[in-house]
Amino acid sequence: MTPIMIEEGNIKGFEKAVTAEMEKSFAHFEKELASVRTGKAQVSMIEDLKAECYGGTMMRLKDIASLAAPDVNMLTIQPWDKGVIGDIERAINTSHLGLTPIVDGDVIRLEIPRMTTTRREELSKLVGQKIEASKIDIRNIRKDVQNFVKDAQKGKKVSEDFEKRLSKTLQDMTDNFVNKIDALGEKKKTELKAV
Repeated sequence: MTPIMIEEGNIKGFEKAVTAEMEKSFAHFEKELASVRTGKAQVSMIEDLKAECYGGTMMRLKDIASLAAPDVNMLTIQPWDKGVIGDIERAINTSHLGLTPIVDGDVIRLEIPRMTTTRREELSKLVGQKIEASKIDIRNIRKDVQNFVKDAQKGKKVSEDFEKRLSKTLQDMTDNFVNKIDALGEKKKTELKAV
């Protein structure tokens, strides 16, 4: 984490710097949640999957093909260059997805199997772990910033009153991000429970 410049009376600059740090952590959490498969097909499940094509270049599927989810149990991949169909098929077969690609002319179809109750429970626990990890990240940012604030007060860069004001602002920002994480996590858990 980069040190935050703290100066007497500049609460807006403080909020902006802290928000930027916490937003990075929250964006990572959002990306992590998007990778957890719910009961329905979503393009986000495969868009960042990399295929080795054009002589060894690793390219994301979203950069070499048109991706779609025509219904809740199906994903389609339509490469812009028909010559990479085999490369995409190989990438899917060797990925962590556990899906079997079906090549239908110049379109690859991925049928998403229905999730079992046990699998839904496992994924719900995984989401819970990701929620906790993200909250810990936010709290660690709070702790680091709090140390900057205390150091600034000890070094007489800010007054004791302003240090207390910054600490309260920091706690409010932390609570706000923790609430956002909880809300997004609960939404994902609800999606997982939907059949």
